[in-house]
Amino acid sequence: MFRNLIIGLILLSGTLGFAQKEIYELREYELKFGKPAQVLHDYLEKALIPALNRKGITNIGAFEEIGDAMPKKIYLLIAYENIEGYQEVIEYLKEDEVFKKASSSYSKTPQESFPVERYVTSLFTAFDGLPKLVKPSEGSMVFELRTYEAYNEDAYQRKVKMFNESEFTIFDEVGLHSVFFGEKIAGPQMPCLTYLLAFRDMAERDANWSKFGPHPEWQRIVKLPEYANTVSNIYRVFLRPISYSQL
Repeated sequence: MFRNLIIGLILLSGTLGFAQKEIYELREYELKFGKPAQVLHDYLEKALIPALNRKGITNIGAFEEIGDAMPKKIYLLIAYENIEGYQEVIEYLKEDEVFKKASSSYSKTPQESFPVERYVTSLFTAFDGLPKLVKPSEGSMVFELRTYEAYNEDAYQRKVKMFNESEFTIFDEVGLHSVFFGEKIAGPQMPCLTYLLAFRDMAERDANWSKFGPHPEWQRIVKLPEYANTVSNIYRVFLRPISYSQL
């Protein structure tokens, strides 16, 4: 009930023009096979996340994949007030002596011991219908990260419209708890959108998704010609929060 009220206030403020859409950075750290990842975890927990918190950036998500996917990945989700805030953080980290000291072990780890193969950063602008990240309920242990690719920009924009005008309401009614929805502005797989949902466990996830397909509003909009052929591929990964995640 309280969460629904928060989402309603966010949507209302966006309608009235008071809410500025956030910028999201999603990092995917690909780990090297057989290399201990503790130096990366220490860097994120004790250096990067505290530095971002000092800049007023909170509710930073840190996740690992559920299951035994290879290569293993660590995901980091950061919400910025705007694109200027993103740029300010880049410059801030270059000069912050506390951050430099806290990240020295990470920075000085020799190449043969470094656990990260590569990391990919994607940038998103928040949807009009959900302009700010929603912190999930306490005890949320299963996060579903979905990316929808479209075959061209027109199809992509029609899918974004579908979410903004109808699907957000359906999600809220059936218990698909939105954390963020982002239109990708930089990164691979464009044009695409990405969103994150939170659940207590997989049983809640399965039960609530089962309500989505039969929902009357979904049955209505899925048949509309303007929404035909909006999604060409869907990618899904299940995540769990790492101990130092703020989500």
